[in-house]
Amino acid sequence: MEITSGSSFPDLKRLEQAAKDTFWDYIGCEIVEVNEKEVVVGFDIRPHHLNPIGILHGGMHASAIDSAMGIIVMLARPNTSAVTVGLNMNYVAPVTAGRVLVTAELIHSSRKLITTQAYARKENGDLLAFGTGTFRVLDKMSS
Repeated sequence: MEITSGSSFPDLKRLEQAAKDTFWDYIGCEIVEVNEKEVVVGFDIRPHHLNPIGILHGGMHASAIDSAMGIIVMLARPNTSAVTVGLNMNYVAPVTAGRVLVTAELIHSSRKLITTQAYARKENGDLLAFGTGTFRVLDKMSS
């Protein structure tokens, strides 16, 4: 993982620990880069990520995009919890193998709602899918 700014993200270690042995861990996502404006996560396509016609399952795109957007929300609001209340996906191109990188950023933030967007691309930059997410900020972090 690369942190590309002078700022530190103290909650990143907590998030990485919390993700161990969860769905995030099972699907093979990892944080690639974090800075003040965006989070990049990546995963290598594995056979269990494919649908019956041999391309990356749309649910895998949605899971990685939702997760990347969720991380940037959690880093923006470190002392709260947030949950996805809306996820809109657009699928652009199929992919069968290789590495996928998902870049997420904040679009708008209010007291209780945060809107984000994310793009899933091949390592060469070809767009695969993109989405927007709305997250509800909860009052305090759940245990």
